[in-house]
Amino acid sequence: MSATTWQIIALAIYFLAMIAIGLWAKKQNTDLEDYVLGGRRLSPTTAALSAGASDMSGWLLMGLPGALYMAGLAQGWLAIGLTIGAWVNWKIVAPRLRIYTEVSKNSVTVPVFFHNRLRDNTRILRVLTSVITLIFFTFYASSGMVAGGKFFQSSFGLDFHTGMLLVAGVTVLYTLFGGFLGASYTDMVQGLIMLAALLILPVMALFYVGGPVEAYHTVVEVNPNAMSLFAGTTALGIISTAAWGLGYFGQPHIITRFMALRSHRDAGTARRIGIGWMVLTVVGAASAGLIGVAYFARHPEATLTDKDAAESVFLDLSQLLLHPFVAGFILSAVLAAIMSTLSSQLVVCSSALAEDIYGAVTNKKLIGSRGLWIGRAGVLVISVIAALLAWNPDSSVLQLVAFAWAGFGAAFGPIVLLSLFWRKLTNWGAIVGIIGATITVFVWGNSPLAETMYEIVPGFIVNLILAVGVSLATYRRNPEIEAEFDETLAALKA
Repeated sequence: MSATTWQIIALAIYFLAMIAIGLWAKKQNTDLEDYVLGGRRLSPTTAALSAGASDMSGWLLMGLPGALYMAGLAQGWLAIGLTIGAWVNWKIVAPRLRIYTEVSKNSVTVPVFFHNRLRDNTRILRVLTSVITLIFFTFYASSGMVAGGKFFQSSFGLDFHTGMLLVAGVTVLYTLFGGFLGASYTDMVQGLIMLAALLILPVMALFYVGGPVEAYHTVVEVNPNAMSLFAGTTALGIISTAAWGLGYFGQPHIITRFMALRSHRDAGTARRIGIGWMVLTVVGAASAGLIGVAYFARHPEATLTDKDAAESVFLDLSQLLLHPFVAGFILSAVLAAIMSTLSSQLVVCSSALAEDIYGAVTNKKLIGSRGLWIGRAGVLVISVIAALLAWNPDSSVLQLVAFAWAGFGAAFGPIVLLSLFWRKLTNWGAIVGIIGATITVFVWGNSPLAETMYEIVPGFIVNLILAVGVSLATYRRNPEIEAEFDETLAALKA
């Protein structure tokens, strides 16, 4: 059989496995809480791996190796910042958020938690956070579809739209039926595939360049600054790049994994698994980029597909060094990175429509199968809108990924932290802080200032200042809020 046939067989097995998991998860869903939060029964392993896989997207297997291939370790500050941010998020946010969201009227989404925690009788906060979630994640989801289309276009020569619809169709299918559980379990499997790929390929590549010492010397010959974390950058540049880690506190598709844990006691185990997975995959991705420099220098007959950004280095190495069937599963790892993030975003968008906006407008809680089907309708609606946005292969929507990460991190991150650790936060403090951060991110991110500092930093600071200042001015003691805060603290201590 030809190499392409082997790869297609491997991808078909992967697609069928994802659909099977989604159909299995369908049987576990009985109401909207099951559909958007998995009934709060995720194991530490599932929560950790699904959070990691849904977080990393195609950046881990394409963007990071390409960045290090082109510029060396100085591009690694993004990975360092993200790893530190993820560890802090699991350490201080996960256990407290798991308890508090259940204590505060069993909140199953981030907007509902803000609403319940701060007793926002105006419902402005719930609608505001839901609309922001919906807008950013619709664009986020469309960027994943664009990435899927370009993946099949570059790897198999398929038409862009055919590849995009294939990735979108399979992801929507298992998410539509499986909901949060389907997304979480497929994410877990996809996380394991990504881990295997990122461990196997760099080790295999080392054999073809003569081992670690030879690889190091070849890389330094090609680029003398490649192995330096500081060459070609500045202190301000390092801070700006590492500041991506601030975004974790406000990413709905990640922190909902904390809310879905079986118990807050599982957070410690999940943190160790999740950060262990993250360190291994990040080191593997970085190694693939650097070893790729040595491989292509030693094998001039081999060509790099993407010569401009080198984002194809991981895919090119897999097809050059591995059996086509194994390479097919490596290609599946890239699809896994794209699809795991896409599925998680669709579930969050679905909950924003079905639980948050519907609940805020009607002041009713969806129960039973009615809520389940409205949640599924939400996935379908968002998928169609995202696909329409992604239909143009040259769409600028991909440029919004970094902007959306900054938007969520700056708008929601400080409010999550203040909600959990400061009892005097008020609904008006949260509303003004979120609006101020969103405006700051938008203005800063579209100005020359973005070249010197990532917009998440000023947005985060503005949110904190406004939220604290307005809260101090509007604070009125509420016995119910006090009781919930104390109950959360007591549960943590116990």
